[in-house]
Amino acid sequence: MDAFFASVEQRDNPELKGKPVAVGGSRERGVVAAASYEARKYGVRSAMPSSTAYRKCPQIIFVKPRFERYKEVSSQIRGIFAEYTDLIEPLSLDEAFLDVTHNKKGIESATLIAKDIKKRIKETTGLTASAGISINKFIAKIASDYNKPDGITLVGPEKVELFLEKLAIEKFFGVGKVTAEKMKRLGIVDGKTLKEWTKEGLTSAFGKSGGFYYEIVRGNDNRPVNPNRIRKSLGAENTFSEDFHDLADMKMALDPIARTVYKRLEAANKWGKTLTVKVKFSDFTQITRSQTHDHVIDSLDEILEITFQIMDQIDWDNFTEGVRLLGITLSNFEGEQNESPKLGQQLTLEF
Repeated sequence: MDAFFASVEQRDNPELKGKPVAVGGSRERGVVAAASYEARKYGVRSAMPSSTAYRKCPQIIFVKPRFERYKEVSSQIRGIFAEYTDLIEPLSLDEAFLDVTHNKKGIESATLIAKDIKKRIKETTGLTASAGISINKFIAKIASDYNKPDGITLVGPEKVELFLEKLAIEKFFGVGKVTAEKMKRLGIVDGKTLKEWTKEGLTSAFGKSGGFYYEIVRGNDNRPVNPNRIRKSLGAENTFSEDFHDLADMKMALDPIARTVYKRLEAANKWGKTLTVKVKFSDFTQITRSQTHDHVIDSLDEILEITFQIMDQIDWDNFTEGVRLLGITLSNFEGEQNESPKLGQQLTLEF
């Protein structure tokens, strides 16, 4: 979906149409969860501190997120996807992979399917979507961001090699800002220069990820679209209106977060062996600390006990900034198994 959260807000409140909108945060603090295209023209992006967004665009309008509303609209969109295929792998509320090799309507052209889906989304929700179409998930994902908003990008089998060679390295899905900067220092600026490296060389420079980069720049991605993708973690976090400096205050703030995590675990009937605490400071640096146990953590009391143990073990003298965000995540779920992906060709759409 195109600027999904912000687009929903502009649709539901006509006064916001055509104006720079940021969902999340406030003028003073917080983080932008989504920015309208009008705000993006000023350089405002998701995950940007809202104070930075305000400096870039003083006329920006901050709107509180309404996640229940976004879930409602997301369900409508997934209902449309289900009219075409059952092989739907949601990535988030506003993004999903679709395998349309064998689709319910018998349409032989993936491009026609994408156009049809985009039309149905527009008619049903009033919102626009962008689609990427290619031979696998990796390329479809990149293609979906290539012609936004309201675009369609097809990368057919015969165009894959040239498409990837010309692609700027920071556009590769899975290559973050830090990795992109490291690659550029090594002379890797696009797919063509990445392809010049051996698998051994990339592994030496980037660890296990090196093997991944070696394969994807050659268009190799045999991961199937998995409609039953297993959730690997459950958690909750909170950004505070004022920074915390005292450990006792942090523990008090963690209590309601732990209760939220427990309710989510209970609702999903999932209990994990690993608990991770996330701490973000006022300068936006962050740390995580984890404990793994030989049994599942299945009570609120134990979640709180382990959380407080982790907090007590942090050497707070090493951190001078106040704490603006705290989070708790449970992972390593009971009965969790690694799945081996099946190989096979497919025609994949990414919305």
